[in-house]
Amino acid sequence: MTSLRQRKGSRGKEATPAVEVQAHESNCCTHHHPDKILQGDWSWGAIIWTSIGWSVSVGLGLLCSIYVATLHENDLWFSNIKEVEREISFRTECGLYYSYYKQMLQAPSIQEGLSELIHDNLTESKRTINLLQRMNIYQEVFLSVLYRLLPLQAYLEPVYFYIYTVFSLQAVYVIALYLTAWLLAGSWLAGLLTGVWYILNRVDTTRVEFTISLRENWSLPFFALQVTAVTCYLRPQLSALQQKVMVWLMYVTTCCFCLTWQFNQFILLVQALIVYILDIVDLLTTTQVTTLYLVQVSGLLSVWLLQFCNSMVLGSLVLSFIVAALFIRHCQPALKTGGLLVRLAKVLLHSILVLLLAFIVNSLTKKALQLRSDEHIFKFIKSKFALGPTRDFDASLYLCEEAFGLLPLDTLERLAGTLLLYPYVPTVLLLSGMLAVAVLHNLRPKGGWEEEKRAAAGGQVEAFRPDVAYNLLHSVLYGLLAFSTMRMKYIWTGHMCAVAAYGVCGTDLWTLLLKALRCNTKVLLRFIRYAVPVLMIGWLYYKFWPKLMEELSELREFYDPDTVELMTWISTKTPKQAVFAGSMQLLAGIKLCTGRVLTNHPHYEDKDLRERTRQVYQVYARRSPEEVYDILKAVGADYVVLENSICYERRHRRGCRLRDLLDLANGHIMDGPGENEPDLVPASHPRFCEAIKTDAEAYTRLFTRTFQNKTFYVYKLKKKRKKSGKASSEPGVKQ
Repeated sequence: MTSLRQRKGSRGKEATPAVEVQAHESNCCTHHHPDKILQGDWSWGAIIWTSIGWSVSVGLGLLCSIYVATLHENDLWFSNIKEVEREISFRTECGLYYSYYKQMLQAPSIQEGLSELIHDNLTESKRTINLLQRMNIYQEVFLSVLYRLLPLQAYLEPVYFYIYTVFSLQAVYVIALYLTAWLLAGSWLAGLLTGVWYILNRVDTTRVEFTISLRENWSLPFFALQVTAVTCYLRPQLSALQQKVMVWLMYVTTCCFCLTWQFNQFILLVQALIVYILDIVDLLTTTQVTTLYLVQVSGLLSVWLLQFCNSMVLGSLVLSFIVAALFIRHCQPALKTGGLLVRLAKVLLHSILVLLLAFIVNSLTKKALQLRSDEHIFKFIKSKFALGPTRDFDASLYLCEEAFGLLPLDTLERLAGTLLLYPYVPTVLLLSGMLAVAVLHNLRPKGGWEEEKRAAAGGQVEAFRPDVAYNLLHSVLYGLLAFSTMRMKYIWTGHMCAVAAYGVCGTDLWTLLLKALRCNTKVLLRFIRYAVPVLMIGWLYYKFWPKLMEELSELREFYDPDTVELMTWISTKTPKQAVFAGSMQLLAGIKLCTGRVLTNHPHYEDKDLRERTRQVYQVYARRSPEEVYDILKAVGADYVVLENSICYERRHRRGCRLRDLLDLANGHIMDGPGENEPDLVPASHPRFCEAIKTDAEAYTRLFTRTFQNKTFYVYKLKKKRKKSGKASSEPGVKQ
């Protein structure tokens, strides 16, 4: 399998009056706050200060991009390895996505390449599918067209154009986080601190250097830009033109985000929940709420059209939720009237009605569209929280992967090591307390209590900024998502850097602390807001710069001779139209390296494909050779590739090995010592992937071994001389 080895030899004004300190605050940061530019202050000081901030953001973005690109080169020696080795380095589903970029470039013309993608019969044998509808590969199409049209062929190889584009998106990601922190804190020092934290916590903020083509690496930079646009849109005193610009920016970035990742509906659902919460507690205006909802709907519907009316978009939970929220909101105009207890009761009833209607709309939509493409995700959620059966094969595939488990505690240790966790936690706790006070104030009836409050505060009413409220809930909800599913931490940790930087460079934490110490002065507050982030950046530089240099000096190279040998043999010794069966991960590589036809692949968002994959995986179960042969022939396979790393797997614990999942799904007792559930029975046949290597007559009359090395065994299916019985087009699992 693939391995690496050492190389040889080598914050702003409030919509309502703010607290006293904020109202009187005046320092260098706020004098040259981006608000000043937004409000038309084009003084030389504002222009110069803002220009410096923008320059620092671009510099940080480029630094991050170069950093991850260098790590990628140093880990693989990418510039020095053969083309087949470069392609093998695109692991699992990354290889499948990159293969469509390669396919578009190899097509005689752009039109023919698009036609091949729309009428594809190579990705799934015996089926013709529309890849632009099924998969999120518009980025590969766009890049291939761009590479064809630009005069780059003589200067840059196609693979470098691809990977450099992905690494450049990391610069966009860092700039977006930088701007979000700058807008929140009112100082670009917050953006600088955000970028530094993002880079130093690379292990927990991105995995782009070794999963280049992964959809999240394309989509999350656009999502970060969308959050920046939402943050700016929710700021007060924007002109009508500026609001329109922000709305269009939100729409474009939402489209790009949804178009590049198949899990966009679940991420947008959390965002819609945030908007809903801010709406029911009176932190957003009716116009803002409606606009944010419609931006999401417009983005999703645009993607629905671009993906040839993909039913999975129409059947998404977020669309059903937004329809329900807008409808119930229209039907309950008196939601925001009454006393505190009445308001709380109304909010509870309102929420129940919205969730109930969303569930009904979603169920009816899926039934009308006969949509079952995403049911495996809901099976996974049910099984994860013990709400459903745990023997389901598809759900178990996810549950047994570490990436879909709970967030490991060592992640928090690493985040604390870079000082990120220490300001983040008190910032979130303080803002949560302030938000709770603001919510209670908003839910109370307007009148006597409010007037008393105004009198006690000298005419000032404490308000909570909607942009801060949005980012707080964003961080909290996506943090909960990250804790429940480790793979989702990459959505949280980047934004976490911006929130922590806001805590350090904003006024909330320091005002509270200085008031407690009874030394709350304008000069001292200004000094602390500058000194603390500068000292933190200096300390981080002192501690981590040598480690970064050491990391960048480690030189390794790609080393996977067994897979290279397999791909070379397939390319030279098998027909171009040969159909290969095997594991999803390996077949993605075969598609990229050899262009052969596949029986199944890692893009799991299709019910028929999931069932086919489960059938093909019977080669690792206890099944008779005749049953396996009939299954493979039914899906059109000519060759089957068996992997020792799966057949004799030790990476997962008992009950999570692929062969165990198949045994459980088939009702068979699992291998090895340990308990088995009472309804499981012994299998009547040996494990196919082991028994076929004995060359027994029952196997040799159906399969011919055509290739083997230390890792892979390839068998060709013979023509069956006589039928062993009637078989369905894709035989079911026999217990």
